[in-house]
Amino acid sequence: MKKFFASLCTCAVIPVAAAHAATAYISNERGNNISVVDLDRGVEIAQWPVGARPRGITLSRDGRYIYVCVSNEHSVKIIDRATGQILKELPSGEDPEQFFLSRDGATLFVANENDAALTAIDLASGTVAFQVAVGGEPEGVTQSPDGRMVVVTSEEDNRLSWIDLSSRTEVATTETDMRPRHVEFTRDGKELWVAAEIGGTVQIVESASKAVVQTLSFSIEGVPAYKILPCGIAFTPDGKTAVVALGRSDHIALVDVATRKVRGYVPVGRRVWHLAISADGQRVYTANGLSDNVSVVDLATEKVTQTIGIGAGPWGIAVTP
Repeated sequence: MKKFFASLCTCAVIPVAAAHAATAYISNERGNNISVVDLDRGVEIAQWPVGARPRGITLSRDGRYIYVCVSNEHSVKIIDRATGQILKELPSGEDPEQFFLSRDGATLFVANENDAALTAIDLASGTVAFQVAVGGEPEGVTQSPDGRMVVVTSEEDNRLSWIDLSSRTEVATTETDMRPRHVEFTRDGKELWVAAEIGGTVQIVESASKAVVQTLSFSIEGVPAYKILPCGIAFTPDGKTAVVALGRSDHIALVDVATRKVRGYVPVGRRVWHLAISADGQRVYTANGLSDNVSVVDLATEKVTQTIGIGAGPWGIAVTP
């Protein structure tokens, strides 16, 4: 692993004038940068170079920093949100894909594809707190709302690893459909929703039993089944709707959480990877990996209201209030 050190971005620093406006930060894995988008105006206002193949991206709890997995450099970088400067590089294990910022904001839980491990990074010290072996090709990672468990997907082994944070050990596994890519707990923590890309499904796991209790499938008129590849999942702030990115189908699905029924599909850009939802729950923003843009979806009308061109290969997205 690389040593923890501070470094500065070699690019020209472009201050973000709209620091208090709604802003999206999108990791562009082919462009090797982050696009900064002013959502109020619907325009890209900056691109910040970050290194080779950035993927997972999130904001610190206080909104001052951006954390991004730079997969081909085997590191997580911390970026000053106000200036675009790279402040620190954290040791993260081999090929970090996605991560989850702990509920208390003190730890990053990183899925390392080449290590087949979960790496926990202590943000105060900038050091690895612990690692736990998981299944092959881990990608999705999340923490239970009560803070007790971290769950990691294994794309190679088609399973979930349940890691108890008090013992720092894997205490259970759950078999899933093929290539689970992303996991999200419902707000009450009673269910875990799993996007199985090649399986073409979203599976609902009961947290108490750790068993799959329902499998959701998707059917879009005019789209062949092999293109329906669930990737990202996000819940609206009220917990009533799950929004699922369906990959090469170029659609998102809107799922009623209470009934577990798909209520509609919305066509967006090409190869939708991940998505984010506005703090008021009114809009969805999708990172479209092949069309190099972001789609803005109005949830009330279930229609795209704007398409914003950005960098090459958008993958992850984080949105401020």
